[in-house]
Order: sequence, then C-alpha cells, then structure tokens
Amino acid sequence: MPQYAEVFERNREWVAARTASNPNFPASLAADQQPDYLYIGCSDSRVTAEELMGVAPGEVFVHRNIANLVNNIDLNAMSVIEYAVRHLHVKHIIVCGHYGCGGVKAAMQAQDMGILNPWLRNIRDVYRLHHTELNAISDTALRYDRLVELNVQEQCINVVKTAVVQQAYLQDGFPTVHGWVFDLKTGLLKDLNLDFVHILHDIQEIYNLGDQPGWHPTGAAPTAG
Repeated sequence: MPQYAEVFERNREWVAARTASNPNFPASLAADQQPDYLYIGCSDSRVTAEELMGVAPGEVFVHRNIANLVNNIDLNAMSVIEYAVRHLHVKHIIVCGHYGCGGVKAAMQAQDMGILNPWLRNIRDVYRLHHTELNAISDTALRYDRLVELNVQEQCINVVKTAVVQQAYLQDGFPTVHGWVFDLKTGLLKDLNLDFVHILHDIQEIYNLGDQPGWHPTGAAPTAG
C-alpha cells in the first residue's frame, strides 16, 4: 500500500503514461462528461467501478455506498440518479453488488452495529422479503451469496420506483436498469439478467410516477397511451 506522499507521485506517473499514449488526454479529461452508464456500487475498497468495467475517465458516472443501497430518503443517492438521468441522459443504470460484502454479512448477524443499524436495516428488509427462499439454503456461505444477489435485485427495483427513471423511460425508451454482482474470487462480473421492462410493468400499479397514461411491456420503446 502506498504511503501518503507516494499517491501524488503515482498520480503524476498516471498522467504521464496516459499522455504518452494519448497526447489529447488532458484536454479530453477536462471536456464535459457524457457517460452512458450510471454505476451504483459498494464502497468496498476492492471494488472500483472503472477498473472492473474496463472503462476510461468520463465513461461512467459513479455513486458508491455501503452495500450498494438505493434508499428513497437518501438525498445523495436520489440526487445522483436525478442528475445522471435528467442532465447526463445516461442509457444504463447499473446496481453492482459483490460477493463477500461486509455490509450484507453484517445485516445477517443479530448484533448491534451502532450508527450502521438504520442503514443495514434496509438489507434486513431484503432478508425479510425473501426469508423463505434464504432460510431454505442450508449452506451459510451460499445463503450469504444469494442475499447479495437479492439485495442487488431489490435495489434495482428501488431505482425503477423513482419518478425520474420512469418518466425518462416512458419518454425516451431509456435508461434501462441492470443488476450485476462482482465475484472477488475470479474478478468477473455476473449479470443477474433482471427483466427491467417487466419489473417496471409489475410496479406500475402502485409506483406509477411517469405522468403518462400507459405503455406497452414488450421491450419496445414505450408510447403514450
């Protein structure tokens, strides 16, 4: 792990290497960002969005917190989604969890976590929603992995519930929402292949904030009713 002063030296080396392969790198870095992706991930130091996706600066807008939660009263997360959709016009929103997530593991344990309690309760709520499936998994490690996946799924649903995502999709046909899990043991991403269109369709009765009378859950671009 680099010492504090070394970080700045590594920064200079990074700029030099990038500029050597692309003389326009400083100018491109200073240009307005136009990312196609919003990435909502975990704050875990082992899980960095740009590296695992293999993208360059400017290609992904990033929000990270403990256990990649999307909480409707978290103004930080809600502001990131609003800005990414309404102003950056991202085409894809990704919620990415990871196996071995400390936040998910903590939520599975019956102990007082102090200030983390209200945050982790969001994951405990996911466990409550899916407790029948989870309790049927006898292997604790596999149950843990499955909760990671279900937490990603529920956070994707929370993204779909937001007005700005519904309105933008009904108007433009994007963004779509995806659930991923990063495997720390292999370094590979796993797409949970969530059916965004039908998730949106299923929640419309209660969470319809699109301000439009209807749409067609066919996978095609929606139209006003």
